[in-house]
Amino acid sequence: MEKKQASYGKGPARMAPMEVSVEAGNGRESDWLDDDGRPRRSGTVWTASAHIITAVIGSGVLSLAWAIAQLGWAAGPAIMLLFAFVIYYTSTLLAQCYRSGDPENGKRNYTYMDAVRASLPGTKVKLCGVIQYANLVGVAIGYTIAASISMRAIRRADCFHYRHAKGQEGACRSSSNPYMIVFGVVQVLFSQIPDFDQIWWLSIVAAVMSFTYSTIGLALGIVQTVANGGIKGSLTGLSVGPDVTSMQKVWRSLQAFGNIAFAYSYSIILIEIQDTVKAPPPSEAKVMKKATGISVVTTTVFYMLCGCMGYAAFGDEAPDNLLTGFGFYEPFWLLDVANAAIVVHLVGAYQVFCQPLFAFVEKWAAARWPDSAFIAKELRVGPFSLSLFRLTWRTAFVCLTTVVSMLLPFFGDVVGLLGALAFWPLTVYFPVEMYIVQRRVPRGSTRWVCLQMLSAACLVVSVAAAAGSIADVIGELKEYRPFSG
Repeated sequence: MEKKQASYGKGPARMAPMEVSVEAGNGRESDWLDDDGRPRRSGTVWTASAHIITAVIGSGVLSLAWAIAQLGWAAGPAIMLLFAFVIYYTSTLLAQCYRSGDPENGKRNYTYMDAVRASLPGTKVKLCGVIQYANLVGVAIGYTIAASISMRAIRRADCFHYRHAKGQEGACRSSSNPYMIVFGVVQVLFSQIPDFDQIWWLSIVAAVMSFTYSTIGLALGIVQTVANGGIKGSLTGLSVGPDVTSMQKVWRSLQAFGNIAFAYSYSIILIEIQDTVKAPPPSEAKVMKKATGISVVTTTVFYMLCGCMGYAAFGDEAPDNLLTGFGFYEPFWLLDVANAAIVVHLVGAYQVFCQPLFAFVEKWAAARWPDSAFIAKELRVGPFSLSLFRLTWRTAFVCLTTVVSMLLPFFGDVVGLLGALAFWPLTVYFPVEMYIVQRRVPRGSTRWVCLQMLSAACLVVSVAAAAGSIADVIGELKEYRPFSG
């Protein structure tokens, strides 16, 4: 069988993916394999939508009330809709880069990095690799922090409820470190599932969980707004006063941009999701365009409702995590359900984001040391494919992200910084540049100028949002002790 070549990130320029074979007598290869010699893909609009929703409706939704509180009723919803449009548009551009040349029969690009390599020169490929994989590490850290906060919130809600019932006073304090360790242990187990397409069931469960806690957050916001007897907040957002200086208002407003960008971030795994879609017709690009439309509309409706109702309920006091910042205390059992749903969702989302990084390292190692039994020898047990290298490398990765999370447990700041750093290069710049090359958009044409203006505007937004988040992280570090939880 002909070997198809694909290259991944740094390391050797080109390498061969694992070969797939069909035993003689078990049927024609065409019944088992796609046009590239890999096992036949079976993904649909709905499985692709589930993967996207799992990646998008994550912990970011919980910080949107805080983001709108910084921007106000006028700018907050408008900025959210603007981000939704940009994400949808650039995602459709990126989806058209899955195949080089012909949209139905062209060479497949299996990963985001492959798509960049097929269209852009080597320097940009290396830059993209550094940014993409660093961002994936950052997302893993952010999700570990968010999961631990939700687990701790369950304990605090129960503690508050029982103390209040017995008329006891006192704070319900606990460290998030043990919860980060528990989350890390679970991720060590799930990370042994070898391939992206084998975690579709985890994505569907995670997507259901995301709707669960988003709906609960929305319902509690509505109830709180009714109890307040009106809508809180103002057109311009957080008010400058004794507790907030003018400069802090500026930094927080910029950080809000990063939070919103993080909430919509999924472009870095779009190509990997598209590679699970079954072969044409229709083309994978058309399927992903539809899946992206479904996902962005669905998530935007949820984001608008959750963010706006959270701001309406708490105004300037909206917490940076709606379900764990303890604007809500009762009903405690409903908060427990919501936070448990967050944890389950983040287990799946962690895997959706980290699988491309896992695959890159393992394929690079297989090409570098092709005869190593430590790397190549595998034992399959159900959905798991165990090898010493996979067990060692993926466990080490989870341990690293867990330790870093324990060092920097700043949910809102980490979310804003990740969103800012990834938004322009991975969501806008590279998709725009690849599309221009793929579709041969003439330099200086109206379309080319509009695409470049979009890219430049988004660069300004990313730089500003990163500055706001970094300023806030510096402020937090002045008073923080490592591992204090």
